[in-house]
Amino acid sequence: MSLYGMMRTGVSGMAAQANRLSTVADNIANSSTTGYKKSKTEFSSLIMDNTAGTYNSGGVNTTVMNQISQQGLLQYTTSSSDLAVKGNGFFVVTDGSGQTYMTRAGAFVPNSDGELVNAAGYKLMAYSYANGDPAATVNGAAGLETVIIKDNDLTAIPSTAGLFKANLPAGADVVAGATPSGNGAGATYTAKSSLVTYDNLGNEKLLDVYFTKTGSNTWEMSVFDQSAATATTTFPYTGGALATTTLTFDATTGKITSPTNLSIPIPDGQAFDLDISQMSQLGSGYTVLDAGANGNPPSAIKQVSIDSDGTIYAQFENGSSKPLYKIPLAYVTSPDLLTSVSGNVYTASQASGLMNVGFADSGGLGKIVSGALENSTVDIADELTTMIESQRNYTANSKTFQTSSDLMDVIINLKR
Repeated sequence: MSLYGMMRTGVSGMAAQANRLSTVADNIANSSTTGYKKSKTEFSSLIMDNTAGTYNSGGVNTTVMNQISQQGLLQYTTSSSDLAVKGNGFFVVTDGSGQTYMTRAGAFVPNSDGELVNAAGYKLMAYSYANGDPAATVNGAAGLETVIIKDNDLTAIPSTAGLFKANLPAGADVVAGATPSGNGAGATYTAKSSLVTYDNLGNEKLLDVYFTKTGSNTWEMSVFDQSAATATTTFPYTGGALATTTLTFDATTGKITSPTNLSIPIPDGQAFDLDISQMSQLGSGYTVLDAGANGNPPSAIKQVSIDSDGTIYAQFENGSSKPLYKIPLAYVTSPDLLTSVSGNVYTASQASGLMNVGFADSGGLGKIVSGALENSTVDIADELTTMIESQRNYTANSKTFQTSSDLMDVIINLKR
């Protein structure tokens, strides 16, 4: 038995308990940190080689385990930009240098530039709807951009799609004269309605929609720009019809057989796809059952809402809404082996596996909860108990060191 070995063992034990106390201190300090995951110190023995009749004491090694996969309790708030993940997954955030990280700290607020940042200054990343419905880049952060929401800017949304559902009277007379498609001054028709749409600048564009019975189970549908109509007489319209088509109906069911949609070029706007698949021809009068178009005039954002799938919607003062971004969730094979970085964020390591990206509430990922924050997973009572235990163990190890030192003094004093 080596007295020096006993002393080193005592030092090893004190160092191990000091590490354990360090994790306890970190946990207690972050007991109120949003999305914080507690750390835990695990011990493993160090064994020295021994020979017959002797025993050489070894020591103890410590490994800090981050319990990142543990779910914290959700605390609900009044802010829609406060986000929490219920289940698996992490928010993808970036720092000022463009480096991406993962986090569960979702206390996001807009900064002066409208960027959503959390308490540590990390910016929330998402896919934009500017180029259509987003698709996740599975194995990386490519395509993600900083979420920017400015509620003090006016935004106009041009009309791109709409619906027109109406019943055309089956008993109407066939129009024998000139129809609206000819755009003549004496054009006649069976029914007419108008539909509000918007151009690229948010200007209101009224579309005059004419229905003219041209034969058994066939109708002509023509659409004109109301602003191009001749004053007081309607026809002719300057520039002619924006779009014209022939509607065909089933003689038995009265349902439309073709076409199911009509593409209309909005003046100074976008191509407008009008859904007419629900038109009918029944023995009743002309009745518009449902009609509408997307888009809105210049309007400021009144509020922002976030769905459980991560879609961020802007709700405007005029009551319309528009999807702006879709927040993805990142995941790794072994989240507990992620590398922790200051600011309550994580990076992927070789042990954790590479970062993958998907959408919330799919593929085993959790839901995004708006108006909630994930509490720290620290239990103060448990940490204080661990602190007392570590303190006692530290004292016991110090006694081992002190005893070894006393025995060393005895050996030294044998010569006296």
